[in-house]
Order: sequence, then structure tokens, then C-alpha cells
Amino acid sequence: MSTDTQTELEAAAFRRLVAHLDKRKDVQNIDLMILAGFCRNCLSKWYLAEAEERGVDMDYDRAREVVYGMPYDEWKDKYQLPATPEQMAAFEATQKK
Repeated sequence: MSTDTQTELEAAAFRRLVAHLDKRKDVQNIDLMILAGFCRNCLSKWYLAEAEERGVDMDYDRAREVVYGMPYDEWKDKYQLPATPEQMAAFEATQKK
């Protein structure tokens, strides 16, 4: 497989992941952190880091908009729920590993 093809496949997989997360707005970031150890914000930070490494002018808000599909504050107001005590306990347990 050529490097260009690999890059295209990786980019397509990233777009599918972002689209999947967009369809599953019911899945909270805390749930992703508990189960997978990353969330939409992590993905945004990775996106920003790669942009910066390549000299692309971008900030964290723009990177989050790429991942969330809208400004983060808007997404948060529409879809983010407060973490439950059970979610917080589960998250804390993952941090001790």
C-alpha cells in the first residue's frame, strides 16, 4: 500500500469516527473516558497537536469545532449532561490504574 493510500484511509477512518460520535451525542465524554480512556476533547487536542506540528494556524476552539461539528459551548449546552456520582467514581477508578 502506498503512503498516500494509507493516509487517505486513515483520514477516512477519522472522518467516520467523528461522524459516528456525532450520531451518538447520547454518549457522554465521561462515558468515553471511562471505557476508552479518551473523549471528544482528547481527539480535539490530538487534532490541534498535529496541526501545530505541521505549522497549520489553528487554536483549540477550532479543533473542537472540527470534532464536535459546532462550537463546543453550543454542543455542551445542547447535549452534555452533568456527570453522575457513579460516573465520577468510575472515572476516578480508571485514573488509579
